[in-house]
Amino acid sequence: MSSTETETGPPTWRLLLGYVRPHRWTLLLGAVLSLLTGATGLLLPLVARELIDDLSHDRTITGALFVMSGLVIANAAVGALGSYVLRRTAESVVLGARRALSSYLLRLRITAVDRTEPGDLMARITSDTTLLREVTTDSLVGLGTGGLTLVATVVMMGLVDPVLLGVTLAVILVAGTVLGVIVPRINRASRQAQDAVGVMGAALERILGALRTVKASGAEHREEQSLHAAAEESWRQSVRAAKWSAAAGNTAGLAMQIAFITVLAVGGARVATGAIEVGTLVAFLLYVFYLMSPIQQVVGAITQYQTGSAALARIQEALRLPAEPAALPAPLPADGAAPASVAFVDVRFRYADDLPYVHHGVTFDVPARGMTAFVGPSGAGKTTVFSLIERFYDPEAGVVTVDGRDLAEWDLPQLRSVIGYVEQDAPVLSGSLRENLLLGNPEADEDAVTRVLKTTRLDALVAKLPGGLETLVGHRGTKLSGGERQRVAIARALLRRPRLLLLDEATSQLDAVNEAALRDTVADVARTTTVLVVAHRLSTVTMADRIVVMDAGRVRAVGTHRELVAGDPLYAELAATQFLASTG
Repeated sequence: MSSTETETGPPTWRLLLGYVRPHRWTLLLGAVLSLLTGATGLLLPLVARELIDDLSHDRTITGALFVMSGLVIANAAVGALGSYVLRRTAESVVLGARRALSSYLLRLRITAVDRTEPGDLMARITSDTTLLREVTTDSLVGLGTGGLTLVATVVMMGLVDPVLLGVTLAVILVAGTVLGVIVPRINRASRQAQDAVGVMGAALERILGALRTVKASGAEHREEQSLHAAAEESWRQSVRAAKWSAAAGNTAGLAMQIAFITVLAVGGARVATGAIEVGTLVAFLLYVFYLMSPIQQVVGAITQYQTGSAALARIQEALRLPAEPAALPAPLPADGAAPASVAFVDVRFRYADDLPYVHHGVTFDVPARGMTAFVGPSGAGKTTVFSLIERFYDPEAGVVTVDGRDLAEWDLPQLRSVIGYVEQDAPVLSGSLRENLLLGNPEADEDAVTRVLKTTRLDALVAKLPGGLETLVGHRGTKLSGGERQRVAIARALLRRPRLLLLDEATSQLDAVNEAALRDTVADVARTTTVLVVAHRLSTVTMADRIVVMDAGRVRAVGTHRELVAGDPLYAELAATQFLASTG
């Protein structure tokens, strides 16, 4: 990848301008203030020359000193204001990038999330976007103002003495050749360093996400080694980038020192021959000193651009992942809305091209209202049915319909607004219990919340919690038991007033008393709603209006419990063994 292009996208500078464009006027103000700072600095050597001439001719120096003092104060004040404006603009650029990237990541297709590491995506939204701060001020403004100040300084030096300018430019040209070799190495090292940060974030997220399992397996030391290895790789690549950046900065500094010594030698000889005055030499040497700042600014801009180029490439990679269209949430169904019907017609599906098919022509029809249970051995494709209904994935062949409409014709927010979904592991988010309950329907009133709490038997839990509904549940709901998390997930789904309720083993972690209560609740909901249940408990299955038996990605039978026990050997075996064993 070139230093100015992302791998398959537009040039880096064009991407950077896209982030900066909303803030172009404040950025321009900061650039103007920086140029004014440079202009006041450029006047100082000329005033110094006049001061030396006044001293040489026994003239008063009060005026020159007054002007110099004014220039120094103006330089400091304007410089401070310009720095503030630029830093504030840079922070605004970072904010804009983080908002855009976070919004996009929330819309990622589940297929994209399956193929990426969450920790690496987090690194892109944190450390990669942070680098935009420096690249905005140091690269865009630094290159512009530093370049203009450099040109202006060279012009002033030419006006003071063209011969000494030639000597200075010769030294700078040699340094520029060396920098041309160093700069591409900074880009490569910076990209590898950012990739390593992403790997480290992925490793940390992997461990923290299963810390109990790691501890129970006695694997802390092994995981510690893998985490340390990722951190060391990040350190190694960052040091490499720092090495080349330091080499670039010191090359510029060394060039200016050599230029100063050379100018001092040649200029001293010219003073000795009477070609120039002492004041002229002093003024030129001051310009040489002053030249150091814009040169370092330009070199810093170039090196920072390489780092920013690597970060922008990683951000663009995330923004090229497949995502769902941006859309506002659709309104939830009104109370008493008609239940939804569901149908699968010859559906074939696999999670990736290199994985086997999960569904091999699945076909079934679920009418509106009532409860349908999906049963079958592990790996039969039951949970995948729910993922396809929610359009987390799209079938490779065949058609899935809700209310007789192909899911491809539904607006995604509208489709999901009619569905309540309780996942197999019943995830609970960090935050308060109330926030979790209202996640799917933030407009639910207190009466609705109270009813659902009673329905799911959470009212007793809320009563004994120190903060009631405002109690924090911990990371992933660690302060709640497995059964409590399941009840929270069910309550959250019921608050959405769904026309279609999907329950994926939603009562697997409940005790017998709560399981029986929620079974009655589900039966009651099924009178006015279409309920689809993946179940392993015979007590849940037998109360279903219809049962879909799945095996090896196919539907092998549909019927009632009595019909299937008599007519399907697999179901009869499951009913006699697995279901009964799970309830015993």
